[in-house]
Amino acid sequence: MTRYIPEINAVGLTTTKAIGEAAEAAFLAKATSLGFGVAKTWGDSERYDFILDSGEKLWRIQVKSSRLSDGSRYIVKTKGNTSRYTAKEIDFIVAYIVPENLWYVIPISVAASRGQMYVSPGGTRHFRHEKYREAWCQMACPRDEISPTRLLLKRQRDYPFDSCKLCNQKCPLKEAAIKLSRDRRGRWQKFYVLPEGGKNQRGPRRIRNV
Repeated sequence: MTRYIPEINAVGLTTTKAIGEAAEAAFLAKATSLGFGVAKTWGDSERYDFILDSGEKLWRIQVKSSRLSDGSRYIVKTKGNTSRYTAKEIDFIVAYIVPENLWYVIPISVAASRGQMYVSPGGTRHFRHEKYREAWCQMACPRDEISPTRLLLKRQRDYPFDSCKLCNQKCPLKEAAIKLSRDRRGRWQKFYVLPEGGKNQRGPRRIRNV
């Protein structure tokens, strides 16, 4: 587990940019400790900060941080300075709750419709968002029907994959529609078509012959 980085709360970090850079440094340490490959974007033209490589897929990540609490909850900003993020721009918002040393991995399908979210670690308010706490398995699920990976199993042997709260909800992959189409030889092929706003923006993906 990544250790707490006190510098993020240091007095010297007085600007939004400096705080953001510190959060990105913490994210880099956390993601690499879990076994992900991490690439930083060049410049500030893209709306994502990092690309994470699970060994099977690449994910576009926007990093946020939150330090202020009203005593029972933290506010996580889920939009940019000028506009909200969309599924065409990023895949996940990963929020670092600095005083708690906790991470919330929030899919863009959840975050895109709102400007901010509330999380309540250890509390009872806004508990519906707690399923995203440390939910790195969304990017490296060993039970993914399309691209399973054992990446996190190697680093987090005690992770409760069999009782994952997200899997016990509704898995986006299982909600994907299945369509049939013929290939060049006239054989029927089965395709998953992800719901609108899903990660795969490049069209249907073939699973197997029928």
